[in-house]
Amino acid sequence: MSHDGSIRVLVVDDSPIFRSGLCRNLDKIARITVVGGAKDAFEARGMILQYRPHVIVLDLEMPRMDGLSFLAKLQEHYPVPVIMCCPRRLGGRRALEAVEKGAFDFVSKSDGFVRGEVDRLAVEIGEKIFASYKGTPPPLLARFPARPRPESFRTNGINPGKYLVVIGASTGGTEAIKQILEWVPSDFPPVAIVQHMPEGFTHSFAQRLDELSALSVSEAVQSDILVPGHAFLARGGLQMAVRARGRKRWLVYDGSEQENRHCPSVDHLFRSVAYEVGAEAIGVILTGMGADGAKGLLLMREAGAVTIGQDSKSCIVYGMPKVAFELGAVEVQAPPADIPRLILQAIKKRETARIPTRA
Repeated sequence: MSHDGSIRVLVVDDSPIFRSGLCRNLDKIARITVVGGAKDAFEARGMILQYRPHVIVLDLEMPRMDGLSFLAKLQEHYPVPVIMCCPRRLGGRRALEAVEKGAFDFVSKSDGFVRGEVDRLAVEIGEKIFASYKGTPPPLLARFPARPRPESFRTNGINPGKYLVVIGASTGGTEAIKQILEWVPSDFPPVAIVQHMPEGFTHSFAQRLDELSALSVSEAVQSDILVPGHAFLARGGLQMAVRARGRKRWLVYDGSEQENRHCPSVDHLFRSVAYEVGAEAIGVILTGMGADGAKGLLLMREAGAVTIGQDSKSCIVYGMPKVAFELGAVEVQAPPADIPRLILQAIKKRETARIPTRA
């Protein structure tokens, strides 16, 4: 922080209306000082040299040099947290690419001027600014060594259709979820995922996960049947839950009201799994701001489910997993790439415990 204790922020956006409105609103937030607003990367360069900002808010689409190209240069020469502003028209793939290239997180904005949007975005960006700035670079998940791909469930005598894995994440979760799904076997139990992400962005994220994983990954649709080898990502703007009749389990969208200020909400999914699936579920809570998912994971643990939280060292933001751990909802903490192996170990342990021993 600066000598007065504030976080210096630079806003880079080619829209004069959006740029001035965002600068004005962010500057009203306590402990944030907006040092300038630049119309493009070239103007931003001079302001960076002059003001040495702690955090940069960067538009994805700009003239002369686009946001992704400028982000790459920042990562090389001035590696501070960057929050990307992504027009909805460009969809989620570009936003995900920005995160893969080192952006701390992103927000979704309209393609044109929408009254009141700047006020709303300033609050969201302000929260991400506080989460991003710690005085040191955020951890890189890629630093963790590669783990061996876990063994097949069926070759271990386990029916993967008996179990359900549910995952919840927010800031930093796109990379953490990727790491988990990259290291699962093709006969992994069905997976239901809530990642805090705006409407219109989850489809692209599901496509990206499908390219990387041995599982078939898709954005969930109403009444999707949960079967092994498949992972389903909740659609942005809708609340997703699990319903069950015996071993038949399926997904439903049952509302669009925010819970814990999120839609989809991790708590909404986890709570339904605690009631519908109980001890045959595995709950995983990953990096993110706030506390969404912590109470739902506690309900899952009380119902007999296996519960896992991402550890602090690998989290971009140790918020949601920390709250869950402090509530007593988390049995074990681990980096994302270790989680598939831990899930198999936990299920094997439970299966073995159920086998009666001879006197």
